[in-house]
Amino acid sequence: MADGRAQDGLPSVAQARMAGIRRSGTWGSALSTSEFAAIRSTGFEPVGQVLGAAVYNVGYTGGFACPGAWSGGFGRYGSVAVGVTTVSGAGEFAAFGPMVATLYEARRTAIARMTHECAELGGHGVVGVSLSIGAFPAGGLEFKAIGTAVRAPGPPLARPFTSDLSGQDFAKLFLDGWVPVGLALGISVGARHDDWLTVTQTRWGAGNAEVAGYTDVVNQTRHDAREQLERDVARQGGEGVVVSTVTARVRERECPAQEGRRDHIVEATLIGTAIARFHAASRAAERPSLAILSLDPQRRQAARVRLGADREGAQSR
Repeated sequence: MADGRAQDGLPSVAQARMAGIRRSGTWGSALSTSEFAAIRSTGFEPVGQVLGAAVYNVGYTGGFACPGAWSGGFGRYGSVAVGVTTVSGAGEFAAFGPMVATLYEARRTAIARMTHECAELGGHGVVGVSLSIGAFPAGGLEFKAIGTAVRAPGPPLARPFTSDLSGQDFAKLFLDGWVPVGLALGISVGARHDDWLTVTQTRWGAGNAEVAGYTDVVNQTRHDAREQLERDVARQGGEGVVVSTVTARVRERECPAQEGRRDHIVEATLIGTAIARFHAASRAAERPSLAILSLDPQRRQAARVRLGADREGAQSR
């Protein structure tokens, strides 16, 4: 095709790379020695390193208007006394919904292409996935997903699983009767206008006091991100999620609706592995024997005497 993309959605250069790996009979991975041994202990084996990438231009964010310049009561000089917090998950005006939708789409596109490469190699899933975002030199953002495809005896799955767990954590999860379902994402962007109360609480001389507006925007944005994560887990059919990444970035901008005021923007992201139980009974807790050595020399000598007496008694019998 003219854009270098195969008809099934996987770029043609990736198709060629998969074909080369299959012909060579070798595989590569991003696993450490310990991770490799842990995965092998569960019956899985690596089949190759897989990746997915997508470059997106994030233009219209949907948050050009002020999230609360004309809400709540008014204080001195016509400024807002108490503002409101808007979050992208609520679908409110000026809540950055289009930008969040793009962040979801870009990450899922990269994950889908990585999963497709796993299927091309005959893998059942991808472990140790690393999701990253970086600036693209020509403009836009590059979203990447890199991991190691693994395979176990048996027929291929309708949809390979994805997991950002390490090899050791994957083995612990599997041996306890759980399997990864897929990478789950929770993304939210919250915004709040710096109202009169916030300005007062952040002035020099305000003392040691909580800034209620900042606390509210951080809490609401993180709460919305957790709700989005739970919905993504349910969408994939998972019973729970093992969260590995929790980030929150805070920035400020000049308010587009009120001169001399600023808005604060919080972007919260949660990434984890949705899991489901495949075995009804979890393995019993192991209780290994514990050797205890006394630091008292007299007690150690008494123990040796008792041990010798026990051996002589056993030999006489």
